[in-house]
Amino acid sequence: MTARLVPPILPGCSVLPPMEAKAQSSDRRQGADKAKGTPNGRGPGSRFAGFNAFVDFTMRELSRAEALVWMALFRDTKPDGLVRTSQADLARRVGANVCTIKRAIAKLGSRGLLIVVFRGGLRRGPSTYRVHALTKDTIKGASALPS
Repeated sequence: MTARLVPPILPGCSVLPPMEAKAQSSDRRQGADKAKGTPNGRGPGSRFAGFNAFVDFTMRELSRAEALVWMALFRDTKPDGLVRTSQADLARRVGANVCTIKRAIAKLGSRGLLIVVFRGGLRRGPSTYRVHALTKDTIKGASALPS
């Protein structure tokens, strides 16, 4: 006979909220049931395709720090295509020095993988970036590959 282990119940957590679906209002527009964060019908598949293109064609030409910075920025990209973060936060998340992050951002910018939309700083807030998966040179090289 085996004893059944019952996990302890924390005080105040014995009752769970009901699992009923929220009632939808009848005044919803047509097409409003589209998922949030998918502008112009582009869903999560397009983000995954962009990430795949980066890994397949672009990442092999980058240093470790450049690839990690690009991936951290790509992960945080909002539906409008912009990322707001500080270089210190990137350094903490990537596990590198702030000087390394600055060099990586400059190299990514020169390769066309990153555009610095707003350069933040002390009393200016975090920087804003726009991330691209492929450069024009990579696209030309990929189109020349045999199918």
